[in-house]
Amino acid sequence: MTSDNIAIKVSGLSKCYQIYDKPQDRLKQSIYPSLQRFVGKPVRRYCREFWALKNVSFEIKKGETVGIVGRNGSGKSTLLQLICGTLHASSGTIETQGRIAALLELGSGFNPEFTGRENVYMNAAVLGLSKKETDARFDQIAAFADIGEFMEQPVRTYSSGMYVRLAFSVQVSIDPEILVVDEALAVGDAYFVHRCMLRLHELKAKGVTLIFVSHALKTVAQLCNRAIWIEAGQIRQDAAATAVVDDYLNSLFALHAVASVAHVETATNDVENRMAIFETSIPHMDKRIGSQEVGIVGIGIYDLAGRRVACVNHDSGIVFRITLKNNSCIYPDRLIVGYIFRNSRGATIASTNSLIEEATIPPVEIGALYTVSIRIRLPLLCPDNYTFSPSVGYVSLLGDPVVTDRVENAILLKITAIKIVPAIMRFASSFVSDEAEA
Repeated sequence: MTSDNIAIKVSGLSKCYQIYDKPQDRLKQSIYPSLQRFVGKPVRRYCREFWALKNVSFEIKKGETVGIVGRNGSGKSTLLQLICGTLHASSGTIETQGRIAALLELGSGFNPEFTGRENVYMNAAVLGLSKKETDARFDQIAAFADIGEFMEQPVRTYSSGMYVRLAFSVQVSIDPEILVVDEALAVGDAYFVHRCMLRLHELKAKGVTLIFVSHALKTVAQLCNRAIWIEAGQIRQDAAATAVVDDYLNSLFALHAVASVAHVETATNDVENRMAIFETSIPHMDKRIGSQEVGIVGIGIYDLAGRRVACVNHDSGIVFRITLKNNSCIYPDRLIVGYIFRNSRGATIASTNSLIEEATIPPVEIGALYTVSIRIRLPLLCPDNYTFSPSVGYVSLLGDPVVTDRVENAILLKITAIKIVPAIMRFASSFVSDEAEA
C-alpha cells in the first residue's frame, strides 16, 4: 500500500472463466494444446473465454461505505470474492489493509455437519480470533443470531434465514476493519433485516470500511457515500452513491429518476376510540436507550375502526398508539412523544414528534400513565415490512428535546398492494390525546 489511509487497492484486476460446451472438452483442453505445441501443430482451443472482470481499478479509503451496483452477471460477486480471497485473479493485483469479514453466498464457510456453536468457533478461528476471544464474544453472537436451541444442532438442519442469522452474527462480532456484504440480507425475516441494517449503521459510525452489494438501490443510496457501477465486467461509473443510483436506474428503465418527498402535516379529524385505554406490551425490543424518567409501557397499531392490525394496504389510514409512564420526570408539563418509520432496509421514510407537530401533551404526574394516539395517513408505499421506532422524553429548560426512552424497530407493519409512488408522498399525522390516569 502506498498510503495508510487506503483500505483496499485494486489494480488492473481481471478474471477469466473457461466455458466448455461438453464435459469431454475440459479433458481435451488440459491435454491436447500441449501436445499440439509439442508436435508443431496449430494450437486449438476446446473452450470459450468469459471475462467476468476486465481491467478493473479503484481504491477504497478506510472508513468509506461503498455500494456495488449492476445487473445480474455483471461481475459484482466475482469482484467481492476476489477481494475476500476466495477466488484467484487471472491478472491484476488486490491489496488490503485490515481484517476482512465477509457475508457472501448463503452458508459459505460453514461445515453442514458441524453444529452452530462449532461453526462459530471454526469461522472465528479462520478470521483470526483465538478461542479465548471467541469465548468472550459467543454470548453476543448467540443473542444476535437468536436461533435458540438450533445453536447446538447441525447447520444442515437450518433454514436459509437461520444460515444468514448465524453468518451475519459471526461476521459483525469479530471487530472487522473491512466488512463485505453481498445481497445476503435478501433472506431472513423482517425484524432481523432491520436489526442488520441498524448494526451496519453502527459499524459505519465506528469507521469500519463497508462494501455493500444490493439490488435495493434506495438502501445503497442512503447507506453508502459512494457507489461503483459494474457493467459487463468493467467499471462504468464510480461516483457519489446517489448519482450512481440515479444513472443506473435511468439506464434500466430509460426514465429520469423522480425524487420522492415525504412531508408531515397535522390532521384535525378525531378517530373513533374503540381501543383499550392503555397499551400494555411492546412486541419487539431490538435496542432500547434512555434514562427511563419517562418510559414507553406499550404500543399498538389499529385501523380507523379501532381494530388492531399487523398488515394494511398502501394509502391506508392507521392509528399508532403509544402508552407512556412518567417514572421520575420532574417536568410533567414538558413531555414529548414521537416516532421514526423505516422500511426493511433501515431507510427512514418519515419521522415526527409532538413538538414538531405543535401538539401539546397534557401534564402527566409522576406514576401516571398516558396514551397518545397518532393518526397517520400512509403514503403510497411499495409493499414491504416497515417498523415504527417510538420515543418519549421532555423539553429541557434550554428548549432542547431530551429522549428518555427510545425502542428501535419496536413493532412491524406489513404494507401490501403495488402502486407507483407519486413524486410527492403525503405522510399526515395528528396527535389525539386519550385520558390520563394516575
